[in-house]
Amino acid sequence: MLDAPVRGVLDRINDADAGTRLRVVVAAPGGYGKTALLSEITNTAVRVVDDAHLLDDAALRALAPEPLLVLAHRPWPRRAALAELTRGAVVVPLAPLTRDQVRDMLNVGKPVADFVFAQTGGVPRFVERLGAASEVSADVLTAFRAELDWLDPDLQKFLLAAEAGAAQRLDLLSALLGKDFDEVSDIIEAARATGMLAEDGTLVPLALRAVGSLTRAERRIAVRQKLAQLQLERGGPVLDLVQPLLDAGIGGPVFLAAAREALSSDPALAARLFKASTGGGTPSAETAASWATASAMAGDLDGALRLADQVISASDSPHRRTAAEVAAVALAHRGQLARSTELFRWAATPYAAAFAGIGLIGTGHLFEETPPQPPTMLGGAASLMLQGVRQSVAGAETAALSTLVRASSMLEPAGGAVLLPDSPAALAALVAVHCGEPNVAESVLDRAVETGTGGVLMSVRHRLLQAWLHMLRGNLAVARETLMSVRGAFEPRDWIFAVALEVGVARRNSDLATLRRTWEQACEAVLRHPVDLFSLLPLGEFAAAAARLRDQERLAPHLAQASALLRSLGNPPLWAAQLHWGLLHAAIIDENAGAAEEHAAALASCGGASRYCLILSSAAECWLDVVAGKVDADRVEEAARGLHAVGLWWDASRLAGQAAIRTSDRQAMVRLLDCARLLQGRPVSARRVAEDVVPVVEDAGKLSDREREVAQLVVEGMTYRQVGDRLFISAKTVEHHMARMRQRLGSTSRSDLLGQLRHILGAGS
Repeated sequence: MLDAPVRGVLDRINDADAGTRLRVVVAAPGGYGKTALLSEITNTAVRVVDDAHLLDDAALRALAPEPLLVLAHRPWPRRAALAELTRGAVVVPLAPLTRDQVRDMLNVGKPVADFVFAQTGGVPRFVERLGAASEVSADVLTAFRAELDWLDPDLQKFLLAAEAGAAQRLDLLSALLGKDFDEVSDIIEAARATGMLAEDGTLVPLALRAVGSLTRAERRIAVRQKLAQLQLERGGPVLDLVQPLLDAGIGGPVFLAAAREALSSDPALAARLFKASTGGGTPSAETAASWATASAMAGDLDGALRLADQVISASDSPHRRTAAEVAAVALAHRGQLARSTELFRWAATPYAAAFAGIGLIGTGHLFEETPPQPPTMLGGAASLMLQGVRQSVAGAETAALSTLVRASSMLEPAGGAVLLPDSPAALAALVAVHCGEPNVAESVLDRAVETGTGGVLMSVRHRLLQAWLHMLRGNLAVARETLMSVRGAFEPRDWIFAVALEVGVARRNSDLATLRRTWEQACEAVLRHPVDLFSLLPLGEFAAAAARLRDQERLAPHLAQASALLRSLGNPPLWAAQLHWGLLHAAIIDENAGAAEEHAAALASCGGASRYCLILSSAAECWLDVVAGKVDADRVEEAARGLHAVGLWWDASRLAGQAAIRTSDRQAMVRLLDCARLLQGRPVSARRVAEDVVPVVEDAGKLSDREREVAQLVVEGMTYRQVGDRLFISAKTVEHHMARMRQRLGSTSRSDLLGQLRHILGAGS
């Protein structure tokens, strides 16, 4: 393991004659391999002295006459007699092992060598102690006890300070140790001589763990408390010093300072620190208000509301307005937008005034006042959010979307450091969906997720809205996967969207079993979430599901409330059109021609408001004609492509598919089926029509492409109607396919047929 220069000096020592005068010094911290190097000396004429720094002056002077002398010592303590003895000597420096040397020494693979090197810093004694291990055992740490016990108290206290992260803070160390800077420097040099410090003055990771585990807990706590107090007095950060003391059962001002420090980056930790700061007692109003903020930002709305209520109830507290803002945010996420708005208005702070304005519009109240905002990121974003929502109900769709996107961009640098009742990204995405701009919605949501806008409290909402876009585009598997990725204890506002996603995906998959199973949750979600402007999307999905399950009465009061809310806002086309689109489909499913025509007429009245409304209106008229059996292939294809252009990909494919199975024109059917498949993002086969009508396959062991699609869905448990809905063919055609396959395969029963199909599909996969 010796490099060439050191090997050269060793050879020179071993080859020296008895009369030669040669003095060699091996100076290195403990554990660097001095003793191992001395053991390589075979020349008996050489006087070898190890640990020379431990000899007294008389013993050192007695070595002066030796002609051949090799001394090994640590660089501290510095002794005048030792310096005199080694003046002019050949110095052999020893350095830590490199990563490759560790690997060679232990004869291990790269992963283990990397781990050992990272833990030991390459110090040979520590490398040998850890060995070829992939984890640090208690025995390895216990081996440090003897080294730590014989250190003097000041050096032990320094190591505890270094373990706390203060190894390079001379000001803190000076106050902690009661020494001047020169004396502190000497203590640091003594610590370096132990071999436990890395080049940058911090503890080697293995030594760090040893100091932490082998020192009595009360000593570690005392040192950290003292360091934190000293740091607090200097106005410096204390979080790193205080965090390990969270479970020590102590409190005080340093915990309060640490909590405020952690609030923007880790609100859950901040909440724990606020709690610890009270020492188990009752928090002050100021602490409770800050603690409520941290709890809300961490997603603990129960805790936030409880703490905020305590502060609001204290009539003489100047922190009631802050607590009211926290409670208002929590209630907005709970779906209680009206009550949230009341609290924001009562708080009467600039931010609260803007959010109250958004809440007023969301609950059906128009107003003209625009409260001034502070010149901050949050102030600017809140002002733009209010402006954008106001524009969305005033008919300025493009301006509304632009304003909300700008608000979202403005708030991105803040990340999760702000407490929001709703994010500008979520509002922008809702407006984008309602006006047929899915790409804008996708972009703004992606950015919000990437930057963590609104923190934990908004993350679920952003992900649910991303899933909603996938559902509208017919990417049902991706939508469900995204939904499953945010499974948990949803707040009511998120829950209504999550359940609506389950319902929407099940309906689009013709999965009646899941639809029935989820419907009770949907009804409960609607009961828990009062109707507001920003929850109309789920209502539209629930309306279609209710029609499918013939349970419209349970949803009727909520739909009436939604209609009343829209009327109070002047029936803004941006928000009304999408709801009427959902209700149109509910009426079609229910075979209620009168209601369908009513919603088509409502869409027609919105048609002049925007391109999106015009596309929905045209598609609604076309859909009613298709249901009535009047299929104009050109018109259907134009309407379907229009729907696809505004993000309603599944609806577009569905319209073309429904028209295809209702037309008696063979050529039109082929064209519309091709259109449906293309809009669904599936390839079109030139032979598909022949397979749909009269499948002819000579080899009984093979299935045509269409038969394979039908067989796959049937063996998965779908009914003929569900398969037909998925593939845009009639249930009769599915039955025809199954009969042909049964005849060709010679199946004697349905179970026999399904068994053969599973075998064929499995063999071909």
